[in-house]
Amino acid sequence: MKLSVVVVNYNVCYFLEQALLSVRRAVEKLGQPVEVFVVDNNSADGSVAMVQARFPEVVLIANHTNPGFSKANNQALRRATGQYQLLLNPDTVVEEDTFRACCAFMDAHPECGGLGVKMLDGQGRFLPESKRALPTPTVAFYKMFGLARLLPRSRTFGRYHLGFLSPDETHEVEVLSGAFMLLRKAALDEIGLLDEDYFMYGEDIDLSYRLTQGGWKNYYYPGTRIIHYKGESTKRTSVNFVFVFYRAMVIFARKHFAPGRAGLFSLLINAAIWLRAGAALLERLAVRVAPLLLDAGLIWGGMYFLKTYWERNHKFAPGNYPPQYMEVVVPAYILVWLTSAYLSGAYDRPVKTSRVVRGVFVGTLVISAASNFLDAWRFSKALIILGGVWAVAALVGRQLVAHFIKYRDLRLSERRQKNIAIVGSGPESRRVRQLLEAAGVQARVIGYVNVAPEATTPAVAAADAHAAPSPLPHSPLEDALGELRQLADIIHLYALDELIFCGKDLPASQIIALMLSLPADPPVAYKILPEDSQYIIGSSNKDTPGDYYTLDIALSLYQPQQARAKRLLDVVSSAGLLLLAPLLIWWQPRKEGFLRNCLEVLLGNRTWVGLRYTTGPAQAVPAVLSPADAVATVTPLTEVTQRRLELLYAKDYEPGMDLSVLWRCWRRLGQ
Repeated sequence: MKLSVVVVNYNVCYFLEQALLSVRRAVEKLGQPVEVFVVDNNSADGSVAMVQARFPEVVLIANHTNPGFSKANNQALRRATGQYQLLLNPDTVVEEDTFRACCAFMDAHPECGGLGVKMLDGQGRFLPESKRALPTPTVAFYKMFGLARLLPRSRTFGRYHLGFLSPDETHEVEVLSGAFMLLRKAALDEIGLLDEDYFMYGEDIDLSYRLTQGGWKNYYYPGTRIIHYKGESTKRTSVNFVFVFYRAMVIFARKHFAPGRAGLFSLLINAAIWLRAGAALLERLAVRVAPLLLDAGLIWGGMYFLKTYWERNHKFAPGNYPPQYMEVVVPAYILVWLTSAYLSGAYDRPVKTSRVVRGVFVGTLVISAASNFLDAWRFSKALIILGGVWAVAALVGRQLVAHFIKYRDLRLSERRQKNIAIVGSGPESRRVRQLLEAAGVQARVIGYVNVAPEATTPAVAAADAHAAPSPLPHSPLEDALGELRQLADIIHLYALDELIFCGKDLPASQIIALMLSLPADPPVAYKILPEDSQYIIGSSNKDTPGDYYTLDIALSLYQPQQARAKRLLDVVSSAGLLLLAPLLIWWQPRKEGFLRNCLEVLLGNRTWVGLRYTTGPAQAVPAVLSPADAVATVTPLTEVTQRRLELLYAKDYEPGMDLSVLWRCWRRLGQ
């Protein structure tokens, strides 16, 4: 057996399908015996069924729990017999020539124990973690405190990603990426498999280090490329990622560094954990709160002007308003207006002026009614009404300015449609259109770029690189925009926002080559429709989860209005439970868990009721309870039944459902 490929999957069915399709093509090109393993860590998204149906040649290991990345890989490695053994992430796409080129390199370099390749993100940008140095305390310090980012090409400060080494040349390196790590079986037999102390992250650094300590060499090889969408299996922008990743670094330091150096490293790691976690929380908070604070400032400034004008021209009683009017009363008005506007959907996308007007109008009625019962704070009703009018103007005006800066138009209530072009044949273009329409994607499909056989050769593409496209059709189909050789000009001519490549018509190597060759300006998002797949996959940023278009049922649970109501219910219920905690805690089997969950829900890190057995969208937070938990049965529910109940809950969600589950499961709030 020449090669064994091991893919560990967790709830990324759509990416796994594309990865296995690319593996299948690379295996065909290699032309030697290959075995492919998929280890599924108890996914709830149909991954197991998809592999069984579409890839019968794959050896499937379906775990009933999630044992972690290292243990799952080792399950397959213990059964693998290939001369070379590849650890491959599910959110990757390999070129057709990848396996052949890498095996040839390993054959020519018998001292090579591990091999990594040139990795690109979903936009075709080079991923610097393709080549890394060992994270010694000094190197880690430069990385964690931002010096490596400021001076990426410095031989001193940029060692973590070896930025001073050309990404287009082969280099001996210290650390390989676990997203694509080709290993020599003889080397693994000597140094052992992955260290199972690591649940996720750090195991690739540990294994790379043990390879070099065992006398083997690790190489970075740019002779082939892969796409690594990065972040879908693990949400890299989350605070949880910061803790998990850096804790893995502490395990590595304690294992491989001398006690003194390990202590220093642990100190740096812990400092970095809190700094990075704090920065992540502040960033998330700033994104959410900044519009509210800006609106509050605008309203306060307008109210100050109105108050001054009213005092000078229309106030019947002589004198000025007391200082507490601007210090206490107006901030209270602003709080009511913004709360009412928020609950009415004024901050939802797409923006609708009617929601702003409705929210401020209701807030004005509340303020006016409340002022009737508070004699000490009763001021001019005219100022309240004028303030409400100004609040509407301020909110709409601020949103108009923000919309114009981003989209260069003033059509505030309209969701801007993306301009999309499809790169592929006519039949595949029609299939893409059907998927986009079924998924409800807000986009305008301009047409498709014909993949003519003669246009796919590098010689022709180079010869006609500057040929101008014609806006007139080049084929019997009216929406043909031109040919592949004209793609760069087509992007400019039609102001495209997104390209969708058809995997059935274009090999992965050609898609990657196009990503690299197309100009970065204007920026265009890239997505791929794999052959015979129902998913259109892509990623716009190396640190964000991959995104995809697919046939999904509209779920009420994730509609903005229901999401707000659910969040309000979580806040009120968790605050109430904390107040009653001295009494309720005695009926909770897991008392610490009860208090922890109350705080987590209050802070927005968890929700009381949600999807536990079904994969939700990227923004969904973990749930304490599932609607399936409230069902009383003699025998345990099957996974299929649990998922079906959760789907019905998400599809027809109302806040009352959460109250019902909380009432029935109140003694399980600590789980």
